[in-house]
Amino acid sequence: MSETAVKKAPGMATLVVVLFAICAVTALLLGLTNYVTKPFIDENARLKQEKAMADVLPADSYTEVTDQYTGGDATVLNIYDAGDAGYVVQVKPATSFSGNLTVMVGVDPTGACTGISIVSTGETSGLGSNASKPAFADQFVGKTGEVKVTKDGGEINAITGATITSRGVSEAVTSAIAAAASMG
Repeated sequence: MSETAVKKAPGMATLVVVLFAICAVTALLLGLTNYVTKPFIDENARLKQEKAMADVLPADSYTEVTDQYTGGDATVLNIYDAGDAGYVVQVKPATSFSGNLTVMVGVDPTGACTGISIVSTGETSGLGSNASKPAFADQFVGKTGEVKVTKDGGEINAITGATITSRGVSEAVTSAIAAAASMG
């Protein structure tokens, strides 16, 4: 009879040590990646925001005045004074399909919308993501007061298949106009 070699299974302690080492190396690599890429990500976000402000209301400079906002609208994230040109208001409307919609809105001194820019979105590709297209966005230029889609008695033609997103953008414009008016 031949003897068969019996292989000893690794003990529980060995498995725990190996798993811990793998997790530690992975965590270290993720932390290092975050450390290296964070400045680039932050700079890209800043440039995107500056471009959005310039697109909706061209001005020489923008000064954040959010701390002076006394309105109670929690959807208003930031307000920027654009001097004689008016205000740029960043809004995250409560109404959106994904809940991740952020809109930059320009408001001139007369209280009219000068343009919108979708800063971030998680809306459905091909539907709600069309909110940034000129065919939809240009409808807001010149609007004052409460802005609504046609289904709600307003003048904005909703994006086909994306009425919730259209309502969200309309809500953002309405909030921005009100916020700018409260700034004086």
